[in-house]
Amino acid sequence: QVHLEESGGGLVQPGESLRLACVASRSIVGVVMAWYRQAPGKQRELVAEISRGGITNYLGSVEGRFTIDRDNAYRKVSLEMNNLKPEETTVYYCNARFRPADGWGQGIQVTVSE
Repeated sequence: QVHLEESGGGLVQPGESLRLACVASRSIVGVVMAWYRQAPGKQRELVAEISRGGITNYLGSVEGRFTIDRDNAYRKVSLEMNNLKPEETTVYYCNARFRPADGWGQGIQVTVSE
């Protein structure tokens, strides 16, 4: 079972940036990696994902502002978030699509507020 360690969350003002990082306890070569977020009372939603070949996919509302990238050598996936909005305040989760079971981080809080 993989352990995913997230870092980089915190409090920023609207329009500012944050970079989240997730380091896996085992190799992520060949594994699709992703970031999700979940607000209280809402379903968890896919924010961004990156294939083993580096192909990316984004939630429409973050396209052009967020960038996901991966570094297999360091077993790491990152999410650069620019021009953050207050409504994006929530917990963000790292996801690794291993087989037979996905791995999930414990979640990291991002707060966007004046």
